[in-house]
Amino acid sequence: MAELVFVTGLSHAPGLTGWLDRAPQKEQQSLTEGFNLLGKKLRAAKPDLIIGLANDHVLNMPVDNQHDFCVGISDSWSGPAEWFQDWVNIGTYQVDGNAQVAGVLLNQLSTQGFDIVSKVELLFDDNWSVPLKYLTPDYDIPLVPIHMNCIVPPVPSPRKCFDFGRAVQKIIENSLPSDLRVAFMGTGGLSHDPGGPKYFEVDEEFDRWFLALLEEGDPEKVLRECTLEKMSAAGDGGTAELIAWIAAMGMVGDRGSVTICYEPSVELRCGMGCVYWEMEGEPANA
Repeated sequence: MAELVFVTGLSHAPGLTGWLDRAPQKEQQSLTEGFNLLGKKLRAAKPDLIIGLANDHVLNMPVDNQHDFCVGISDSWSGPAEWFQDWVNIGTYQVDGNAQVAGVLLNQLSTQGFDIVSKVELLFDDNWSVPLKYLTPDYDIPLVPIHMNCIVPPVPSPRKCFDFGRAVQKIIENSLPSDLRVAFMGTGGLSHDPGGPKYFEVDEEFDRWFLALLEEGDPEKVLRECTLEKMSAAGDGGTAELIAWIAAMGMVGDRGSVTICYEPSVELRCGMGCVYWEMEGEPANA
């Protein structure tokens, strides 16, 4: 069986690369050091492949043709899409994909009742460009991108995303090549309200509550308390991206997360932070 060697949840707001210099120096240092440390930890795990889950921003799945999930099936990806290059302040990059693994994920997740489709071509914006800049600065770890709908109702519930993560973990364990080392990243959030009434606000209380909740290692408590309604109250249109982190939690059982950094960055228009789950040692309870 393949081995899941690293799991992380992290923010991907474009300000982290596009206008980080507008944030206070303390926040710049905290976030730069924190995200660089997360990258070092991921690379130290020596994954052969990253499976990622991020929101689509209605970029590849239009409003009138939404699905819960969309897996990218290609052996090569490029980004950022031209319109987003100046916005995220990241030059054009190329990263390998893995169409074979993507096909296995698509086929098996489809049979388990998940609303999932596939695309051979995907436009990347900050959803992948910002995390990859910090986690894989040489773009030398292949990526299987999975886009999700977290904007257009009905949005997949936290429970469904948790089950999705658990299903992906089982596929890694049972159906991927035995010598493959896999990392998983769920990216989006924390509190923000892009273009909405709270665009110039960050809900620090919610963010710190959510991070502390993940650290407890009690998935049922997270699913019971962290509802879509509570996420929307912290910032409609953006905070619900945290269902990607909940999918990551579904892969690790009752392990508690480790928070590397958090900053309530109004200048970046988002609560910014990152966590990971320690995968070494005794297996967690599923």
